[in-house]
Amino acid sequence: MKALFVVGLVILVLGILSFFVPVPHTERHGLDAGDIHVGVNTHHDEMLPPYVGVILIVVGGGLMVTSRKRA
Repeated sequence: MKALFVVGLVILVLGILSFFVPVPHTERHGLDAGDIHVGVNTHHDEMLPPYVGVILIVVGGGLMVTSRKRA
């Protein structure tokens, strides 16, 4: 059951980090006409919605508690 605790801990840490670390996102906008490619790449650093972090924290904590009860 130690593996379940470790997985829960990793998910919990990812949930906490989701509030502070932005997720990079790159988009390509352009036009392709035959052999000619005209485009612009845009790069955004977006935060995840808060409910995603809360769900990750709850699931991670639940896995950690479950692994302790089974041991």
